Amino acid sequence: MTSPLPPSTRRRLAGPVLSPWRGGQGDACGQPPVRLTATLCRAEEQFAALAADWEALRSRNRSATPFQSHAWLWSWWMSYGRRGRLRLVLVRENGRLVAAAPLMLVHRPLPTLVGLGGSISDYQDVLLDDSCPRAAGALARALHTASRSAVLDLRQVRPGGAAERLYAAWPGVSRCLADSVCLELPGIPMDEMLSRLAPAGAKRTRRKLRRIDELGIEAYEVPAERVPEAVRTMLRLHERQWRGRGVTPEHLRSRFAAHLVRATAALVAGGDATVTEYRIGGRVAACDVAFTSPDLVCGYLYGADPGLRAQRVDIATMLLRHDAHYAAATGRGTLSLLRGTEPYKLRWRPVTAVNRRYLLARRELAPALGLLAAQAAARDLVAGALRERPGTAAVRTLLGRATGVRAPR
Repeated sequence: MTSPLPPSTRRRLAGPVLSPWRGGQGDACGQPPVRLTATLCRAEEQFAALAADWEALRSRNRSATPFQSHAWLWSWWMSYGRRGRLRLVLVRENGRLVAAAPLMLVHRPLPTLVGLGGSISDYQDVLLDDSCPRAAGALARALHTASRSAVLDLRQVRPGGAAERLYAAWPGVSRCLADSVCLELPGIPMDEMLSRLAPAGAKRTRRKLRRIDELGIEAYEVPAERVPEAVRTMLRLHERQWRGRGVTPEHLRSRFAAHLVRATAALVAGGDATVTEYRIGGRVAACDVAFTSPDLVCGYLYGADPGLRAQRVDIATMLLRHDAHYAAATGRGTLSLLRGTEPYKLRWRPVTAVNRRYLLARRELAPALGLLAAQAAARDLVAGALRERPGTAAVRTLLGRATGVRAPR
């Protein structure tokens, strides 16, 4: 995204050294001892210049997703970050980046270090070099030093994420809570996917697939140079599709559009995303963005012409067939439907994968950590009650004020 900074400038921006130490001795062949150094970075300029080191580390962290990429996080910061709040904790082994925690300081309801990416990221995590067994412990000690009077709140960690190792190595108090529910399918072709359904359901789905083919809808992968234009088209279709039907407000905001265009263009160029247009006679009727990692395909966002519904097109089935084919063809074992348990997802009989929320703090901050855990529990109770008995808008507002969270709709 930006050219590397001169060495003198990088040293000036690097921030305080949190914990330098030697992790081992040199061997008989004269190899230098292992030296781990942790630093706290608050400078946006240094974050921008970290792209190469960051992506090299991500490539050595098998559980990482595109939501942990430099392209996604830096673009998110440009749209959503608040000046002076950036907190990157970086651990290097003999100069090579082996661990990174992308964080931001917030003050409500109490001082907390939260992950970059916010609510528009389905997965959040730290990065740990899988080939460096010392990385998790080193990052835990560095974060323990850097957190001071703040609680560390890591949301939406996918099962098996790097934060599990950080949690195990944490020297203070900690809690592991359930977070959002994600649904996952195996990365198999649609014909095999249909075998997972009951006979009647499979028959209905085959009928829907025939309807898509009868209309001549064809999928085209968008080349890198056309991605910005295609993403803007997708967002316009997304707004039209959900108009008057409870669209997510953030998806209509200019900051989200700027972020998604920037990030998706960089991810497609790096092989971490695909943008697909679905055309009828040359006209773009739908478009979707999917993120990819070595084991995973995630359908992130789509937009579709409302006229497809009038033509009896099952848009979810159309998108799923394409993504399932892509996952199978590229050897990616999991097709994630991301957060949410909407009925159109459940009919495919997916596996439930519950994201984790890790609360970490110094021992003297145990009461603050307990407060955050209690607030999370209250939110879950409210959400469960509203699912059972939706109630009125006034009840939702009162419950939100009582718990400090917004009741879901």
